[in-house]
Amino acid sequence: MATSSTFHTETAATTEANNDQQQRLHDLTTESSNDASMGFDTKSALEIARIINHEDSKIAAAVKKSLPEIALVIDMVARSLRDGGRLIYVGAGSSGRIAGLDSSECPPTFSTPPQSVQYIMAGGPKALASAVEVNEDSTELGQRDIARRRPTRKDVVIGLSSSGRTPYVVAAVEYARARGAKTAAVTCNHNTPLSSAADICIVAEVGPEVVSGSTRMKAATAQKMVLNMITTGAMTRLGYVYDNLMVNVHMQNTKLVERGISILMRACNIDREAAVHTIKSAGRSVPVALVMLKAGVDKPEAVRRLAKSDGNVRLAIEDTTLEL
Repeated sequence: MATSSTFHTETAATTEANNDQQQRLHDLTTESSNDASMGFDTKSALEIARIINHEDSKIAAAVKKSLPEIALVIDMVARSLRDGGRLIYVGAGSSGRIAGLDSSECPPTFSTPPQSVQYIMAGGPKALASAVEVNEDSTELGQRDIARRRPTRKDVVIGLSSSGRTPYVVAAVEYARARGAKTAAVTCNHNTPLSSAADICIVAEVGPEVVSGSTRMKAATAQKMVLNMITTGAMTRLGYVYDNLMVNVHMQNTKLVERGISILMRACNIDREAAVHTIKSAGRSVPVALVMLKAGVDKPEAVRRLAKSDGNVRLAIEDTTLEL
């Protein structure tokens, strides 16, 4: 048990570290003033839109510089999901909301189980709609929240922080890495504590925001672009995309049913009537229907092939194994 003097020493050290972090925060490009938006509050609506649009045009180029690291993370996530592991995002504020958005869109897009791509956010789910930013300063909460997910060697944990210094996120990534999970960081500044905490660091240095420090703008957009690449790339590597078609679409509403029919018509060059009939025969599964048509097999064989290929549609179609 810590003595009173030890406690005071630790508190003083923590205060000093926080002061140091605040000082370093002012040196970050994401916190700097943007010369292009000086006098922003005096501009017309059209001028405001032009300035923001001009700054937004720099985002893709910033992300492009980290494509090699993004590719490494794509394969890391694909391997993890193939082996029964999980992708777990950790973020705070705008970064956490971007993480929540990407994770929630994977099941309807790729029919993945909800537990395979998850997110943890400082302040919990309520922070998606209401600001609970005070929690992002707590290393204890970051460790506690990731500990509840029990990360293992099978999992990939990706920390998101525009500054790269959010204590909650850094602590969560450090905890996960110490327990064997593969880790990555997505940030908008170089040489940060988060980049040091992770195995792989993706940096999209988008520069100063139009409204100084408002990282819900360029920084958040860059992070969304990176996460789009990671999950879309990983799911494609797993075979949940055939050609460039969303064949694992989960047909839960009218729009998605129509999308599934359209995908089958396009992929197999058939008319609507044939597509609808095959989808019904396949139990409303586009992957099963696609394998049935492309491989010329019945539903049980299509299901067997997909099970054998772990859901990889192309491999299931090209399976040349003869039944005994």
